[in-house]
Amino acid sequence: MEKLLNEQVIDQVKQVFAQMKEPVQLLFFGSRENCDYCAEARQLLEELAAVEDKLGVTVYDLQDNADVAAQFNVDKAPAIAVAAKDGDQIVNYGIQYAGIPSGHEFGVLVNDILLVSGRDSGLSEAVRDFLKHLEKPLHLQVFVTPT
Repeated sequence: MEKLLNEQVIDQVKQVFAQMKEPVQLLFFGSRENCDYCAEARQLLEELAAVEDKLGVTVYDLQDNADVAAQFNVDKAPAIAVAAKDGDQIVNYGIQYAGIPSGHEFGVLVNDILLVSGRDSGLSEAVRDFLKHLEKPLHLQVFVTPT
């Protein structure tokens, strides 16, 4: 299969990933049924993980691993969860992608990996204080389109 990332992109990703502090695990959720871009999304993650030892990929099938999918609130494929890896523990930071993160989304994925590796959101103290006082969970979704 032809590589998705060329050498120039790999070199740029290596520069960014050189700043990684702690391990990050990418959880890929695919499906054997009606899964456009599953193969490409999985390949993209595997190519990224090959760049940096602190980055790993775990592959799940949405149907066969429904318990894990539910734990990460994944209900469609392909999906990617960007999680912290602390020893044997996988810590869900709630960062997910539906579909393949290509184009503008690719840079955001690389940035999210770096963010999770630092174990700090970068949010100001005022925002952190505001979030502490939320009375119920907040489900935030960001939709990206190039148009």
